[in-house]
Amino acid sequence: MSNEQPRDSEQHIRKIRWRLVLGTGTEDVLGGLPNEWCDRDAAMGFLYNREYGAGRNVRQGGRGNEGDEGGERKGSLDPSQLTVPDWINAVHELFPRKTIERLEKDALERYHLEEMVTNPDLLSRAQPSQTLLKAVLRTKHLMNQEVLAMARQLVWKAIEQLMEKLARQIQSPFTGTVNRQRRSFLKIAKNFDAKTTIRRNLKHYDPGTGKLYIQTPYFYSRMRRQVDRWQIIILVDESGSMLDSVIHSAVTASVFFGIKALRTHLCLFDTSVVDVTQDCTDPVETLMKVQLGGGTDIGQALSYAATLVDNPRRTIVVLITDFYEGAPIDRLFAVTKQLIESGVTLLGLAALDEQAEPNYDRAIAQRMVNLGAHVAAMTPGELAEWVAQKVQ
Repeated sequence: MSNEQPRDSEQHIRKIRWRLVLGTGTEDVLGGLPNEWCDRDAAMGFLYNREYGAGRNVRQGGRGNEGDEGGERKGSLDPSQLTVPDWINAVHELFPRKTIERLEKDALERYHLEEMVTNPDLLSRAQPSQTLLKAVLRTKHLMNQEVLAMARQLVWKAIEQLMEKLARQIQSPFTGTVNRQRRSFLKIAKNFDAKTTIRRNLKHYDPGTGKLYIQTPYFYSRMRRQVDRWQIIILVDESGSMLDSVIHSAVTASVFFGIKALRTHLCLFDTSVVDVTQDCTDPVETLMKVQLGGGTDIGQALSYAATLVDNPRRTIVVLITDFYEGAPIDRLFAVTKQLIESGVTLLGLAALDEQAEPNYDRAIAQRMVNLGAHVAAMTPGELAEWVAQKVQ
């Protein structure tokens, strides 16, 4: 009995793989696909349904090229089709690296699906969005210089939209509280001091008309929290599964860099560490340096962070990773313990994006918590609140 189950399972997986290769129409022989494989089937169909022409069989469920001879255009109730950016993102999320490389090779060389990597006219008409941003970051290594320059403009537009959305959320915890003992010459409506304004302008009251004329309005100042240049060291895992977090980390670090009370460092890592602090004010430049994929050495990243620490008790290390360590695990725990015992505050984030839905190695994260680290999944606004509370 115990020997049959693995064989059945292996045969089932083999059938699923053949079903993906052969496409729809083979269900009677191979059976249907489990739900978790349907997205893979759709992604493969987007590319390989193009595999037909005069005298060749059409993979059932596919849609023909409109220019094919004898092709007949018909309306249908088929599911909505993937766009090229959607397809690129789906492929990178659904398949292992070797499969991705083969799919991209076939897309470019066999089917000439070149819209995203060779056609600047198409890119110039594309609407900036986070979906498009991710697709560009995943395929920039395939682009020629002309297309890369156009793609960089799209990345900038998409980042501008994200900055407008997130900047206020990140900055507001650091703006301080109203100081009612100190006047300010900055005329900001929310700091208007009505009581002082009325009292000091009473000499301009006109009994005849019953009106008080305000010649000099008065405003409160705002008191900045006492944060004596805390260090924030942000380490970002640039593996493909962390792309949303990489994008939001670049924006968050850029905003942090503009807060004078903080000294911000930003580093990207896989099996090596790249310090991109000099590009902190330009999240586009930071993102264009991202190299997705590869291994993961979290311990080495934390070791590098340790070399940047000036005052451990005024330092926060924000480690953004899925905690799937590829290097020896003992070194990761050793450097974690060393940092925490020195007085550094270590925050591990399994996700930093608008959804904050983590997928991570819970066992490794828990062992780091046992050593004194904090582990969470946060939005950029929540991270800013957390940092602001720590540095008060």
